[in-house]
Amino acid sequence: MIDRRDYPLIAALAVGVLMMLGLSLAWGDSPISLPSALGDLMAGRHSVGAIIVGQLRLPRAILGVSIGAALGLCGAVMQGYLRNPLADPGLLGVSGGAALGAVLVFYTGLAGVSALLLPAGGLVGALLAVLLLLGLVGQGGTLVLLLAGAAMSSFAAALTAMAMNLMPSPYAAYEVMRWVMGSLTDRTMTDVWVSLPGTVAGCLLMLTVARALDALALGDEVAESMGFRLRGLLGIQTRVVVGAAVAVGSCVAVSGAIGFVGLVVPHLLRPLTGHQPSRLLLPSALGGALLLLVADAAVRLLSGATEIQIGVLTALIGAPVFFHRVIAMRRTMP
Repeated sequence: MIDRRDYPLIAALAVGVLMMLGLSLAWGDSPISLPSALGDLMAGRHSVGAIIVGQLRLPRAILGVSIGAALGLCGAVMQGYLRNPLADPGLLGVSGGAALGAVLVFYTGLAGVSALLLPAGGLVGALLAVLLLLGLVGQGGTLVLLLAGAAMSSFAAALTAMAMNLMPSPYAAYEVMRWVMGSLTDRTMTDVWVSLPGTVAGCLLMLTVARALDALALGDEVAESMGFRLRGLLGIQTRVVVGAAVAVGSCVAVSGAIGFVGLVVPHLLRPLTGHQPSRLLLPSALGGALLLLVADAAVRLLSGATEIQIGVLTALIGAPVFFHRVIAMRRTMP
């Protein structure tokens, strides 16, 4: 249920997303008439504009919205569940597992067999990571989850680095490095259909814990007294972990690792939602989509002969936000 107090914020973010979505479709190296291109695309006519929009710009824009929304929502849910403003989607180690799965596809040469094998490898890596994570956590609480996630992240990063170190071809190592840094370039509708089901399913599962996050802000005992089940198959922890893993794993499988979106967006929007976890979820999803679309537009504007990877740009955007946050906190401390 959307709080009426958040209508102006949600409307502003939604308008921003729609404007950036239109800009993403209209703007590019090849000037086109967007209304004509969309008309040709919907009518099935294979004009130049329809091909450019349908095969190049539309998949990139859809992935920008879906991945940004998933990362923003996941960051808000993780921060609310762990009651830690520094929590982010990469905390569970699923991003590392998805990246490792994709890197192994590169390493074995399967990436050249079929374009579907790269995102499939990422999805398999994410699935194995979440199964291992759930096995490690068991009935443990948030501290166990944090430790297991840190262990998973370190282990996946070490295996990924080893695979890159043993790459037989320098060109393959270069491709892996570029993929790991995150990008929306040259993605197709196949990537959209591979990523979208898991992204939507994971986000819907995370939204089911909205009311529970408000109760958890008062403590585990209070949440349990209000009827929320924290552990078990259908408990809050399982829904948070599985939902975040499925959504983030599906995103990383097609885009590579894109950091700081899930960390920065909830920080920026939390003061506007009364610091109430459930009110932060939808604005964070819209804010994540908006931020990633803006970053993608900046990538296209700033890139020359070599395109800047979007994961690098989001990190460059996110780090100064936290520098400012640290300085502000230091000034308010006694």
